[in-house]
Amino acid sequence: MKKLLLGNAAVARGAYEAGVNVVSSYPGTPSTEITEEIAKFEEVYAEWAPNEKVAAEVAIGAAIAGGRAMSCCKHVGLNVMADPVFTVSYIGVNGGLVFCVADDPGKHSSQNEQDSRHYAEAAKIPMLEPADSAECKEFTKQAFALSEQFDTPVFLRLSTRVSHSQSLVELCEREDVPVREYQKDIAKNVMMPGNAIKKHVVVEKRTEDLKALAETTAINVVEDNGAKIGIITAGIAYMYAKEALGNKANFLKLGMVYPLPEKLISDFAAKCDKVFVIEELDPVLENYCKSIGVEVIGKDAFTMLGEYTPAMIAKAVLGEEAPACAAIEEAIPARPPVMCPSCPHRGTFYVLKKLGLTVSGDIGCYTLGAVAPLASVDTTICMGASVSAALGMAKVKGSDFNKKLVSVIGDSTFIHSGITGLIDIVYNKGANTVIILDNSITGMTGHQDNPTTGKTIRGEATKQVDLIKLAQSVGIEHVVVADPFDVKNFEAVVKAEVERDEPSVIIAQRPCALLKGVKYEGKCHISEECRKCKLCMKLGCPAISLKGDAVEIDTTQCNGCGLCMNVCPFKAIKKEEK
Repeated sequence: MKKLLLGNAAVARGAYEAGVNVVSSYPGTPSTEITEEIAKFEEVYAEWAPNEKVAAEVAIGAAIAGGRAMSCCKHVGLNVMADPVFTVSYIGVNGGLVFCVADDPGKHSSQNEQDSRHYAEAAKIPMLEPADSAECKEFTKQAFALSEQFDTPVFLRLSTRVSHSQSLVELCEREDVPVREYQKDIAKNVMMPGNAIKKHVVVEKRTEDLKALAETTAINVVEDNGAKIGIITAGIAYMYAKEALGNKANFLKLGMVYPLPEKLISDFAAKCDKVFVIEELDPVLENYCKSIGVEVIGKDAFTMLGEYTPAMIAKAVLGEEAPACAAIEEAIPARPPVMCPSCPHRGTFYVLKKLGLTVSGDIGCYTLGAVAPLASVDTTICMGASVSAALGMAKVKGSDFNKKLVSVIGDSTFIHSGITGLIDIVYNKGANTVIILDNSITGMTGHQDNPTTGKTIRGEATKQVDLIKLAQSVGIEHVVVADPFDVKNFEAVVKAEVERDEPSVIIAQRPCALLKGVKYEGKCHISEECRKCKLCMKLGCPAISLKGDAVEIDTTQCNGCGLCMNVCPFKAIKKEEK
């Protein structure tokens, strides 16, 4: 039976058919749906871990015990996962172990555009890269087989367009793969220096064996169309190139992007007058080709920035301009990123902007607090950095600056990597104020549960982390819970806490407006009492706009949260209950 599947869903299906036992991940776009889909199969243990490092370690433990295991993340999540990943390359596996990483060319939902293929080479772990959903499923199954055959973890690299595009997938039955016997093996599984030195030899021999496999594996495919132009490519870039060039070029489609086949590439290039390497992001394939003496055209003709298109490829390779598109007569309105109507974070950033505070920001929906008109976030680096970086800022600028400084971090992100930063503040005698934006869910990646929600990935009840007790347990004596929509009180709380000469935590507690259980009654509207002060415009609510000199509320977007009513000094915003 065939079914139309997202690339991520196809990876999940492939893992299921391969008999995977354990999947542990942390949500991160564009990889999130892999684990969400896996959780639908009752035969598989699936979980959301607190962060990617923990997720990788759970999967590694499962593989050492003899089960097939997988951990999934986005490209920046691989940075968090890297510590155990590099070491398990030396240890190897017992049951098959696959790390799925989804890159984000174009930065649709990411803070950088890093290329995960560098990790494969650095960690000496083979990497497969599918081009469509059918290959997502099949390459996942082959990754588990390769893992066990070569005693190695295997990377499966996706990109946003592969993860979130659909194509037909042949569905098969789940393979009955017995859990392998576990035996104590200190020389293999304990990576102290004496053992690691010996295992490095094994890793280098394994890499040579994998290079030999790369020359003959069916994962790497040559398409000989009798053309003079050759294309070396992989993943989604192959789909773009195929659409742009058709039979006007020969293709070497690399499904294994590490290690790369020297002879296969050399033989392919020798039959062509001109060879292009087409790859998004960094010149990984291009540099390898040049290192083995194969003359290719790569980033001289293509950009290292963002995503490619068939039109771009046709122009670079064939010199053909894409046909002109029909002009759109009306101007397309700009759609800047903005917090949703009724977003609980809007009240927080309104207050922080009003108070003129420096805001050390973090990764999540609340990063949009940097967008006008709120424009209150000063920095955003990576998960958890809002807490740690603020301590550094305070140590440089002193106590007076610290009284004008706060960190903001979501509840899920705080669990992910904010706790250690908070401990650092306490331990090293900081006096920072940390605001935990508790919206009762992992919002940015699509409403996944986390340790603060009291539910597992399958919605089962579990122990709920108490943020108040957690903060107190690491030495925070002043913890305040406040509703950011109660603007007057929230402002007073922030003013009081930043003045302290010791660390404090404010838990800004209000659920995400998009949660099914969150219901606001009625719609807000501007009354005749409006004095056109336009203070409500400073909220940046997409339901509120100007028409001429007058403020209007679009009832099709208004959720009736009432934040604007709390801000209006003249009580000119009313709510109709029906």
